[in-house]
Amino acid sequence: MGERMQIGEVAERTGLSLRTIRYYEEVGLVVPSARSQGGFRLYTDPDVDRLELIKRMKPLGFQLEEMRDLLAILDPTPGSPEIEDPAARLAEFGATAEKACAELRAKLVIAEEFAALLRSHDPSRTRS
Repeated sequence: MGERMQIGEVAERTGLSLRTIRYYEEVGLVVPSARSQGGFRLYTDPDVDRLELIKRMKPLGFQLEEMRDLLAILDPTPGSPEIEDPAARLAEFGATAEKACAELRAKLVIAEEFAALLRSHDPSRTRS
């Protein structure tokens, strides 16, 4: 099963807060692989990979139920929901991710144009 990590190390590796990791456990998105004798949560590399996947979904606007469905397709665990048509559902998620990419690219173009405009008006820059 590999090395087991406590929640603090997992937080450090993923960049997620302890509170966020506990919340994801509470809502059933990730469950520690084990508990120490003292009751501490113990995570493995696959648990960390699952958290990284969740972390990628969050800024794209996926809701908890959608995250559960996607995880059930990509990384099923005992108790995962049964997905009626996994291929179709995965295609929907892919389309959502592609749409988010296009929107972010458009925002990046606007931000780069704006930054260039500001640079062109910066009096501290020497003009030739």
